[in-house]
Amino acid sequence: MMKKTLFLAFGLAAALSNTALPGAALAQDRYRERPPVVVSPDLAAPWVMQLAGPNGRPVVYPRQAAQQRSIYQQREQQPVVRRGIFDRSPAQPVAMRPQPIRSQIEPQFLPQTVAYETKEKAGTIIIDTNNRFLYLVAGNGQARRYGVGVGKPGFEWAGEHRVTRKAEWPDWTPPSEMIQREAAKGHYLPARMEGGPENPLGARAMYLGSTLYRIHGTNAPWSIGSAVSSGCIRMRNEDVTDLYERVNIGTKVVVM
Repeated sequence: MMKKTLFLAFGLAAALSNTALPGAALAQDRYRERPPVVVSPDLAAPWVMQLAGPNGRPVVYPRQAAQQRSIYQQREQQPVVRRGIFDRSPAQPVAMRPQPIRSQIEPQFLPQTVAYETKEKAGTIIIDTNNRFLYLVAGNGQARRYGVGVGKPGFEWAGEHRVTRKAEWPDWTPPSEMIQREAAKGHYLPARMEGGPENPLGARAMYLGSTLYRIHGTNAPWSIGSAVSSGCIRMRNEDVTDLYERVNIGTKVVVM
């Protein structure tokens, strides 16, 4: 009985070994015929393929897009500071310094009685364009002095005239030369402007001879003491009104 059992065991082992050999050979052949592994020179190719969608374009997921927008917004908000030699762009904009505007007249240009020696008779108007003063001669070595604005460079003049006309709140008709001159600068003047607070001739005007020059008021009192006009003598409205009441047509005017 024992021998019979051993015989059957050896026979079964031999049969199993004969059956496994062909399968093992096929497996070895299959592994032997496997193609060699090729490594792509582009090491990032696998990651790009993972991000690519069905149309071959990279896929950006909502969370990733939000992160990118956040990064771009932070970059836009941060000031860019360049260290180049020719770069003058500061990290933050520099506020322009406002130009000082003189809103009040300087004390020396306010009306006052002063000592003034002259050979001219009382009632004569003398205009000192260099020092920006108008004197109304009072006699006895005194005069009433006012501050004035005079002609800007290129519009200075001197001479003697008489007051030939007086006007309250005068109209303004700019000369053709002034209209053309200002138009070349891009400033277009009206052909005529009615008298009033907006009129550049101000409250009063005294016309000098047959010239285009006048002694007149102004709606820009901060210009008193400066050379800013086209040759006319300008005064504060309250000062030209005071002078207007003190002089008559025919008054001698000396401009020097």
